[in-house]
Amino acid sequence: MTAKPYATVALPAGESMTDAEREQRAAAFAETMAQRRTVRDFAPTPVPRAIIEQCLRAAGTAPSGANQQPWRFVAVSDPNIKHRIREAAEAEERSFYEHRAPEQWLEALAPLGTDADKPFLDVAPWLIAVFYERFALDADGNKHKRYYPHESVGLATGLLIVALHQAGLATLTHTPSPMGFLNEILERPRNEMAYLLLVAGHPAEDCRVPDIERLPLQDYTRFM
Repeated sequence: MTAKPYATVALPAGESMTDAEREQRAAAFAETMAQRRTVRDFAPTPVPRAIIEQCLRAAGTAPSGANQQPWRFVAVSDPNIKHRIREAAEAEERSFYEHRAPEQWLEALAPLGTDADKPFLDVAPWLIAVFYERFALDADGNKHKRYYPHESVGLATGLLIVALHQAGLATLTHTPSPMGFLNEILERPRNEMAYLLLVAGHPAEDCRVPDIERLPLQDYTRFM
């Protein structure tokens, strides 16, 4: 049976700006985001739940295939649960670094100084586990297809990272592989797949980051 089309509403009125004002605002935002850096050293400083909630609200505005909104977020501040996640993640990371990682991958990671130890999973005040629905389950347990779940959840995660940065918080995208332990620890259903683990909080006072360079615009953009 074909679903009925959505009723329509008027597009919310945007702010009136000149093209010069739009360019200025876009440039200011680009400069703000240029200050965003991935960090691995976090302070234990608490972050109120209300801030995380507002950032997740922003993530939930992302576009998605057929408006199915297949993202699911689990925000964890409980120290015991965070420690269980750390233990499981480090077990997978040790296996990765010692046995599964191709030599080329290890060489690519070497300048960043990463290893199997992940103390930030205990220290940071929030771990946000991001899941995507592989398929939907109705009340009778029947499966229903999800369209473009990876792309949709990627867009929502990007908005979440931006929202957290705008709120003055640092983030780290952590992707131990495989991540099935997140389903078990966080009691997620079988139709959800872990996408990544986003670490969020304040950077440590003595936090340092690699001196990297980002590609200039002309190296990754073409106008036609």
